Amino acid sequence: MGMISKHQLAMAIVLFQIGSTPLFALGSEAKQDSWIAMIVASLAGLLLLYLFLYIQNRASVLPFMDLLRYAFGRIAGTVCGALFVLYFAYESMRNVRDFGEITAVTLLNDTPQLVIMLIIVLLASYALAMGIETICRVIEILTPIAVCSYTALLILILSSKLINVSRVQPILEHGMTPVLKTAFPDLVSFPFGQMMIFLLLWPLISDKTGLARISVISYLSVAAFLIVMNMVNLTVLGPTLVGASTLPFLQTVQLIQVGDILERLDVFVTLLLFLGLFIKMTLFYWAAVYGLMQLIGSKRRIHIFYVGSIIFLASFLEPNYTYHVWLGLNVSVKIFPLFQVVLPCLLLIALLLRRPLPPAASAASPEPD
Repeated sequence: MGMISKHQLAMAIVLFQIGSTPLFALGSEAKQDSWIAMIVASLAGLLLLYLFLYIQNRASVLPFMDLLRYAFGRIAGTVCGALFVLYFAYESMRNVRDFGEITAVTLLNDTPQLVIMLIIVLLASYALAMGIETICRVIEILTPIAVCSYTALLILILSSKLINVSRVQPILEHGMTPVLKTAFPDLVSFPFGQMMIFLLLWPLISDKTGLARISVISYLSVAAFLIVMNMVNLTVLGPTLVGASTLPFLQTVQLIQVGDILERLDVFVTLLLFLGLFIKMTLFYWAAVYGLMQLIGSKRRIHIFYVGSIIFLASFLEPNYTYHVWLGLNVSVKIFPLFQVVLPCLLLIALLLRRPLPPAASAASPEPD
């Protein structure tokens, strides 16, 4: 029997997709048309989501690593599974570094990054030790808070009369070519293609009735939110300033001033960014640990220790934050489609060539200890 409710799944999709996305100027290469690139990428991500859901439906509740072995054979499936574990750990490491850098810049200027990142990894490790049910309960509580807070900030931005629509004009000045180059593969890889992590979570859902509908609605809701956020940054700061800004949404919120009462809300925004970063980092960390457990067995807490140690140490490999952002938004997003598009497509083809799984092989598999 699974352990996660459909309501918790919806909340997890929303908060996971928001995650660290407000940190970055996504699609800035398309200038004032970056919001169009976001729309195109979100539609491509929707197709990927349907692909993931079809794989989930085809294989019922078979754990993801077992599914790879079933589709590709024991050796090739194990190799693919190990690559996915590395991918999840790398994604988690990126969020740890983001957390450390943003904290050091905005709140704890005199605190060593090593201490900040060690604390966040230890907190995530504790959450993993408690199990995925506990993580999802926390997400269930935090998601409404995050959504209401972001909505309030958007209302305050509108109230401050900061919006200038002329900053996104002319629309499609250089045609669709810059939009498509920005959307593929960069924006599809981050954040929309990251939905593939739910191939590990879906088998743990207790009642799978309407699973696809809930996943699609949650995805479309957060995609619309991210597109609106992108347009707000553009209409407030303009494409040039957005592209040059390290934290565009934070810079946008710093301009809020309502009746000489509500202003300097950047600390509040920073806390929201921390919330999203922590949840995204923790879920990728969980996926790496859970995948490794499916591959080689043994106790969960042993894997939490080893994977957490690797994530923590690897977060110091990049020399500075500028290099970290450049590597993520210019190099990593070119590699991620291997895990988000290529391997899932090959997995689907392999499953179609095999006979459907018998009912006995589709028994729900709870998260092991």
